[in-house]
Amino acid sequence: MASPFAARRDAAQLAATRDLTGHGHKTQAAWLRELADWIEETSETDPLPDRRGSGAQVTDLEDEVAELLGKPAAVLMPSGIMAQQAALRSWADRSGHNTIGMHAKSHFLVYELDALRELHGLRPVVVTEPPRPTLASDLEQIPGPLGALTVELPLRDCGHVLPSWDELAELSAAARKRDVPFHIDGARLWESVPFLGHSGDQIAELGDSVYISLYKGLGGPAGAVLAGPDDLIADARRWRHRHGGNLPSLFPIAVAGRLGLRKYLPQINKYVDYAREVAGAIDASGVAVTFPVPPQTNTFRVFLAAPAEALNIAVVTYAEATGIWSFPRDFHDTEVPGWAMAEFIVGEATLGWQPGEIVELLRNLRDRATGGAAV
Repeated sequence: MASPFAARRDAAQLAATRDLTGHGHKTQAAWLRELADWIEETSETDPLPDRRGSGAQVTDLEDEVAELLGKPAAVLMPSGIMAQQAALRSWADRSGHNTIGMHAKSHFLVYELDALRELHGLRPVVVTEPPRPTLASDLEQIPGPLGALTVELPLRDCGHVLPSWDELAELSAAARKRDVPFHIDGARLWESVPFLGHSGDQIAELGDSVYISLYKGLGGPAGAVLAGPDDLIADARRWRHRHGGNLPSLFPIAVAGRLGLRKYLPQINKYVDYAREVAGAIDASGVAVTFPVPPQTNTFRVFLAAPAEALNIAVVTYAEATGIWSFPRDFHDTEVPGWAMAEFIVGEATLGWQPGEIVELLRNLRDRATGGAAV
C-alpha cells in the first residue's frame, strides 16, 4: 500500500498541466490511445497481434533497428536487463570463459541484484574503478581471459559521461586484438551521437553486439532491442524464452518503439543542444551546479544546496501550487553535506521552457526546501 506522501506525490503529478523534464507524463489511457492512433494512421489494415514475438510491428521494429545500427539481425526484448544478460551469456558460451569485464559503476553491478552471477554463473571483472569511461589502457591491466567486455554509453552512474570517439575506437580495437567480444550497452546510444561525432551505426560498428532502450530517449513504456550477428541473435531469442520474456504478444512495446523512432529520434540532437544551453544558464545563475560541464548527452546532474528529503517534498508542494511537475526522479543526498542531486533529462517537454524559467524553478525548489519560501 502506498504511503500517504507517495499517494500525494502521484496525485500532484497526475494533476500537473506542465512538465519540466523528459517527454512529459502520460496517463495509461492517453498512452494507449496514442499507440492505437499511430497504428491506424500508418497501417493499411489493423494487423493481428504478433505470436510470441513473431509478426507485424515486432518484426518490423527488429528490421528497422538492425538496419539503423548496421547489424545483420535484432531481437525485441521486454527489458534491457534481459537483452544484455542474453547477449553476455551467449558471448560467454562461445568464448568458453565466464568472466565479463565491466566498469565498477556498470548497470550490471549497481541495479541488477547480481543477476549475471546468480542466473548465469558469470563472473564480473571490474576493469575500471575511477569515475570515468573505460579505456584501452584499463583493459591492458586485466591479465586473464575474458568471455566478453561491456561498456555503457554514456556511463550513467558517473554522471552520464562518455569517452571520446578515439578512446572508444581504441578500446574496441584492443578488445578485438585479444579476441574478446565487445558488447555496447547503448541504452542511450543515440543520445551519445552528438558528443561522439559519429552516427549510431558507426558507433555500433565498434561493438560485436549492441542494445538500445525503447523507453529512454525513444519515450516508450518498456522494451529494448538487441542487435548483432545472426547466430548471436538466434541464441538471444532462446534466452528470451528461458527468461520468460517470450510473451504471448509483444506488439504494444514494438508499436511504442516504432513510434519513438519517428517522433523522438529526429529530435535528439536538439535535446542535447538544449541541455547544454540550460545547464549553462543554471551554472551562470549560481542557484545550482551541474555536471558534467557541458553536458555530453541530453541528461546531466543538477546539484542544489538543500536536503534531498526536503527537496522531494518541495517538488510536490510546488506542483500542487503551480500545476508544474518538475522532477519525476527523486533528489538524493550526496557525499557533500547539505547538497542533493537529481538527474535533469531534456526531452520534448523541456523545449517549452526558457532557461531563465528553469533557473527560477530551481530557485523556488531550493528556497522551499530550506525554509526560504512557503511550503
